[in-house]
Amino acid sequence: MYALDVRATQAPEDVSRHDDAAAQVAAARAAQVRWRRTSLRERLRWVREVRRQIVEHAAQLVDSVEFPSRRGPLETLSAEILPLADACRFLEQTAVKTLVPRRLSRRGRPLWLQRVSVELQREPFGVVLIVGAANYPLLLMGVHALQGLVAGNAVVLKPGRGATPATRALVQVMTAAGLDPALVPILPEEPSSVEAAVRAGVHKVVLTGSADTGRRVQTLLADTLTPATMELSGCDAVFVLDGADLHRVARCLAFGLRLNGSATCIAPRRVFVTPRLVQELAQLLQAELVKPENDLTVPVTPATARLLNEALDAGATVVAGGLTGGDDATVLKPTFLSGASPEMRLLQSDVFAPITSLVAVPSSQAALKANDQCPYALGAAVFGEDALAADFAKQIDAGCIVINDLIAPTADPRAPFGGRKQSGFGVTRGSAGLEDMTQLKTVIHQRAKWLPHLDPPTPYDQELLTGLLQMTHGRGWRAKLAGLGAMARAASRQYSWKQQTTKKEQDDDS
Repeated sequence: MYALDVRATQAPEDVSRHDDAAAQVAAARAAQVRWRRTSLRERLRWVREVRRQIVEHAAQLVDSVEFPSRRGPLETLSAEILPLADACRFLEQTAVKTLVPRRLSRRGRPLWLQRVSVELQREPFGVVLIVGAANYPLLLMGVHALQGLVAGNAVVLKPGRGATPATRALVQVMTAAGLDPALVPILPEEPSSVEAAVRAGVHKVVLTGSADTGRRVQTLLADTLTPATMELSGCDAVFVLDGADLHRVARCLAFGLRLNGSATCIAPRRVFVTPRLVQELAQLLQAELVKPENDLTVPVTPATARLLNEALDAGATVVAGGLTGGDDATVLKPTFLSGASPEMRLLQSDVFAPITSLVAVPSSQAALKANDQCPYALGAAVFGEDALAADFAKQIDAGCIVINDLIAPTADPRAPFGGRKQSGFGVTRGSAGLEDMTQLKTVIHQRAKWLPHLDPPTPYDQELLTGLLQMTHGRGWRAKLAGLGAMARAASRQYSWKQQTTKKEQDDDS
């Protein structure tokens, strides 16, 4: 068993052998040509070994994470390392079915194309730039890299702020499992490295970050029309329906505020609840936040502090938590507000701090309208009786909905994840995320010997096609029979016309 060297200021030679992004992208492109020739089953054997390496080096992977609001090894193990190993096993079990070429059945094939077959093939993009985030440096970067590599791509990794040690640990696990280091180069954390990699000619970008970062990167990609998948900011809503278990709601909200210091893109930020439930839910949540497991303080940015104070000036009140440290307070305990309104900027911003706001709404339909005022639509949660909550979830405009829980179920490796509106586009994770790491190629094979569309036109072609249209798409069996009769008459006349034309041409030749 080897030791992961994640604290070195420079990446080991076998992890990053080039000094600039252009050279790294070029080396990755050359390595990808060889990698895509390996069979999918060989790549999945490599994934199985990666999973074994994750188990053997779990403690060192935990140590590689330096995110300041992380509460300790247990949180890293549960929120990142176990889900990453689960994602490996998911790929081992499902990637073949997802990526194998698929021939379409005869069902739905037009009558006039009966000798045509269609096969759908999934091919790698080439070199995929993965721009990671600071808050979950092992899970997010790891899943994206694994899916990109299993699909046959090389992946260029740009860590989030402070995430280089974790990214380096991931790469060492992958190379120890047998991967060519050139397939997984690590870029510097500086944003300029993204532009350098894009200019060097990556074939796709997968970005996890803020909406502002997404806009800047998309501008970079516009000149070359490079495709992208972007998981961007969130300001998630929680809908509390009549009949919900309020004790569960309060416990879940407290969990969402403490997990990773609330630096989670799908943490609860807006809680819509009817007026008759507001007071009880507020009391229950207040009781939850004084429990020892929820006792934490995290630093917040001046911008977040301004948003909170602005909401308080507009009529919101702090029920629990709040800023501490005097006039220049930049430290926050898990905080929830009452009396908030959807128009407040706090409820329309991507706040990465343990703040949630209770919003009283007269009905569930009013909650949906209030939710639509937020520009973000990454995730949401619904609490209520199962059937009612499931029906309500269909009406929410968001990329991922959790019913009667919060955040944790999204770690299911089967579940695709992606946002809407200013929360991004495209999906990661799940089979859909694996497909998103590929380009679709459609191969259409014409097996017919006679190709009538190549023949010279005849006076009866229009009549023949009109009959075909009526026979295949007409309303009722009488119309279909009439279309068949029209086709038969047109075909007979066409045959006679061709016979006469051929005889005339022969006579002219003689």
